[in-house]
Amino acid sequence: MQSFRFLFFIAILLLFSSCAKTIANFGFTEPEKPAPTAVTFENQSKNAESYLWNFGDGTTSTEAAPQHTFKSSGNYVISLKAMKGNKVVTTTKQLTIQQPKVCLVEIETTLGTMKAILYDATPQHRDNFIKLAEEGFYDDLLFHRVINGFMIQGGDPESRNADAKKRLGGGGPGYQIPAEFIDTLAHVKGALAAARTNNPQKKSSGSQFYIVQGRKLSDGQLDMMEAQKDIRYTPEQRKIYTTQGGTPQLDQEYTVFGQVIEGLDVLDKIAATATAPGDRPKMDIKMKIRPIN
Repeated sequence: MQSFRFLFFIAILLLFSSCAKTIANFGFTEPEKPAPTAVTFENQSKNAESYLWNFGDGTTSTEAAPQHTFKSSGNYVISLKAMKGNKVVTTTKQLTIQQPKVCLVEIETTLGTMKAILYDATPQHRDNFIKLAEEGFYDDLLFHRVINGFMIQGGDPESRNADAKKRLGGGGPGYQIPAEFIDTLAHVKGALAAARTNNPQKKSSGSQFYIVQGRKLSDGQLDMMEAQKDIRYTPEQRKIYTTQGGTPQLDQEYTVFGQVIEGLDVLDKIAATATAPGDRPKMDIKMKIRPIN
């Protein structure tokens, strides 16, 4: 009889255990910096066998307690499905990723002055550009390569006081910078980006940069570019590409680390200057770059 009672007691425990309610719940560490930033999720669910996370940016995970990197700022609705057999319980929470911080630089040229922001989302390019500017590295260097409807390029130290026949474009500070590709930074008109040589890692030149002029594109052309590059443009990026222009063929190929916010007319003036063979302007267009406090 005692043996029977014991077995009956065990059976009751197993029955209650199998009927225990599945609970879906989670927490997360508050982001310590603006986008891009990694967030660690703590799974607080109970009585579940498997999980499905949706991070609100088109990506999912089946890990119990994942870490996810959010590349763009914004408000994300995070959902967690806790599953046991045929039971599925879902909970959601909102996560806010702050917009990247920016700093300002002034690019003074022979034909006028431009003001640009440098993105906190590309810290290695930002810090290097500021360092060189503060050292006076760019003083009196030339925009040595100009292609109307495409871009203007400068930052070659060999262009300072260069003879008109000197071939330019190969100089630099003696180092490269690792690529920093950010989905939300595109080659729209006015984009400040790092030039580079052909290399598998797509490392940037330590000093040479270009400013995009580009041409206006249709939505159909952007659709084709998205398909070719497996990327998705935001409504804001599409608006700039279709109304102002840009060079989307360079997206995810060269690092964009800033944007001209004043002086696009100066960009157009430089791009329209007459050039000699090799795309060097016939008139020397010099620069000085200074951070703005």
